[in-house]
Amino acid sequence: MHIQTRTLQKSDYADLKESMIEVYSGIGGDYWEKNLIDKLLKIFPEGQFCVEVDGKVVACSLAIRVKYSDFGDNHTYEEITGNYSFDTHNPKGNWLYGIELFVHPEYRDLRLGRRLYDARKELCESLNLKGIMAGGRIPNYVRYAGEMSPREFIAKVKQKEIYDPTLTFQLSNDFHVKKVLRGYLPGDSESLEYATLLEWNNIYYVDEKKKKPHTNDIIRLGVVQWQMRLFPNMKSLLEQVEFFADSVSDYKADFLVLPEFFNTPLMADYNDLPGPVAIRKLAEVTHEVRQRLSELAISYNVNIVGGSMPLIDEGKLYNVAYLCRRDGSFEEYRKIHITPNEVRHYGMVGGNEIRTFDTDCGKIGLLICYDVEFPELSRILADQGMQILFVPFLTDTQNGYNRVRHCAMARAIENECYVAISGCVGNLPRVANMDIHYAQSAVFTPSDFQFPNNAIKAESTPNTEMVLITDVDLSLLTELHEQGSVQILKDRRTDLYDITMKRQARSKPEKKKELSAEEEQKVLPPVIVVE
Repeated sequence: MHIQTRTLQKSDYADLKESMIEVYSGIGGDYWEKNLIDKLLKIFPEGQFCVEVDGKVVACSLAIRVKYSDFGDNHTYEEITGNYSFDTHNPKGNWLYGIELFVHPEYRDLRLGRRLYDARKELCESLNLKGIMAGGRIPNYVRYAGEMSPREFIAKVKQKEIYDPTLTFQLSNDFHVKKVLRGYLPGDSESLEYATLLEWNNIYYVDEKKKKPHTNDIIRLGVVQWQMRLFPNMKSLLEQVEFFADSVSDYKADFLVLPEFFNTPLMADYNDLPGPVAIRKLAEVTHEVRQRLSELAISYNVNIVGGSMPLIDEGKLYNVAYLCRRDGSFEEYRKIHITPNEVRHYGMVGGNEIRTFDTDCGKIGLLICYDVEFPELSRILADQGMQILFVPFLTDTQNGYNRVRHCAMARAIENECYVAISGCVGNLPRVANMDIHYAQSAVFTPSDFQFPNNAIKAESTPNTEMVLITDVDLSLLTELHEQGSVQILKDRRTDLYDITMKRQARSKPEKKKELSAEEEQKVLPPVIVVE
């Protein structure tokens, strides 16, 4: 499944019409005529958004700009749209007015409406508008009309005593009800022609556009410190993952980061088997877990760094981290440096690729635990433009943890990037070789005036399950590169030394051909070359 939020195009009309008929089948199956959609796309193309799932438009939002003082709070839908002509659109209007937002019924479990609202909010910030106004239906009111007034109904929906598919969703997206409108949309029998006048305020609005009030460089991270404990089944473990996805989504996080081997509690059922056999049993469910992570990334609109899991590929056992993007795509990174313990107990082998990954929040890098103790890897990633390095880890002792922590801090300084580490805590008495854990998850920064004095953006309480929610500002990295007290990446003596890769990264991991044994012997890992 591939999901994309974009501006609406004229060629989307057939999908648009089909979806609208389905959405409004309960009130006559009405839809916008093509000439009106074409007009909106002509007068305000940047204000019309849609969500495409596997090439089909299944959700849409339409809007105009208005000078709100021209209409006031007692308008009707017909008045605000100029008798459905959109002649009320004002290119210099200071408010975005939502005139339509719908999601095809078959796709409503994907939370696509949230993406459309987010697109509108971003548009408000980029155009420096005061906010968003809209009239909202209350389709469940018809069930309670004999018991309470519209105002009482709205109050109960706010208190979550009553669920309304439209109003509940709007309130959850930071809108508030300014007043109740009567006769807003004639023919809306479910709402008894009542509507809510909804308002969302742009907190970044400034009266004069002397500078852009908000930047997309602010990235919010949700770093999980995962409690190891026995789960009765995989469904229960994945429910815990969903709990964290839901939690960070409420804070509008851009990334959810899970630790290395977070799903090893599932090995308890195989504890009577030898270690190499037990972990290969665990590897049998890796595809299913990865697929669920992708579903959660879509549903909760958050990029998920899926910790790491064992993977069997052509008979070899790898330690693999998945990046599940919120657009439905995913990629993998295979741990390159395998610890002596992983070799001895499980027979793992290392991957052969070092590369960054593109996301909607910039370029990121992935390294797994022991990998971060090899500075060459992150330097190669920095040369490829990495801005945030994610390091899922699992350590059993405090000295093992300190190796990861201090090396991660060094990587942030020497590569002028952010580094987020996510680890496991607690005990697993029934899982051999995974029985004890020590962690203090954290987000580290470079060390300069733009950042905290101790170069720690945030850190968890040691050995306690929790999630860190923290923002990192990518624009500060740009400032550091150009104006830092020291400029490490610029000041390297590349005339004297350099780091090179003897094997080029493939653009699409799933299509890589396995090398023959003879070819493997000819290829060496990255080395420092000194002239």
